[in-house]
Amino acid sequence: MNRVAEIKRTTRETDISLKLNLDGTGESKLQCSIGFFTHMLDTFARHGLFDIELEARGDLHVDQHHLVEDIGIVLGQCFAKALGDKRGIMRVGSCLFPMDETLARAAVDLSGRPFLVFDANLSGIPLLSLASGAQNGGSFQIDTVEDFWLGFATNAACALHLDVLRGRSDHHKVEALFKAAGRALRQACEGDPRAPSAIPSTKGVLA
Repeated sequence: MNRVAEIKRTTRETDISLKLNLDGTGESKLQCSIGFFTHMLDTFARHGLFDIELEARGDLHVDQHHLVEDIGIVLGQCFAKALGDKRGIMRVGSCLFPMDETLARAAVDLSGRPFLVFDANLSGIPLLSLASGAQNGGSFQIDTVEDFWLGFATNAACALHLDVLRGRSDHHKVEALFKAAGRALRQACEGDPRAPSAIPSTKGVLA
C-alpha cells in the first residue's frame, strides 16, 4: 500500500508545499527559515520514520504564528490523506519519552474526532539563537508550539494528548514532545498483523 500524500496550501499569509510518506525511513528535506522549528520537524520525522519534504514561506515580518500553525494544518491534512479509510492500522499509539531532566508523554487515537490536550508547562519566553542573519532575531516563539499541534490534530482528525510530566528546559520539553509524538503516531499508523483488512472501530468507519 502506497501511503503517500502531497498538499500545497497558499494563503495571503503563507505558502506551503508538503509531501509525506508514512512508510519512510525518517528522511526529511525541510526548507523553512525558522531554525528551531525546522529541527523539531526533523526529529519528528526521524522518530516517526516518516519521510517529509517541506517548502514553507510566510509573513515572518508579522510573527511566526501563521507559518508554524499552517505547517501543522498541512501536515495534518497529509496524514489524513495518506491514511485513507485507515483500514488495517493499529489506530492508537503512545510514547513516554525521557530527554535528560524532561519526561514527555504523547498518546494518539486516529479516531476521526479531532481533539487536543496540551499541557507542556512552557515558560512562554522565546528561545534565542545566535545564528547570524536568522529570521526574527534568531528566536523561536515558544507559544506557537501549541498552535502547531492544534492545527495538526484538527486536520489529521485525531485525539492527541501531549503532556510534559517534568522538566526544566523549554528546549528539552518541546523536543521531547515532538519525539514522543512521532513515535506515538508511528505506532498508530502501523499495520495490525492480526487484522490487516479491518477498520479498527465498532462503527465500521473512522471518519
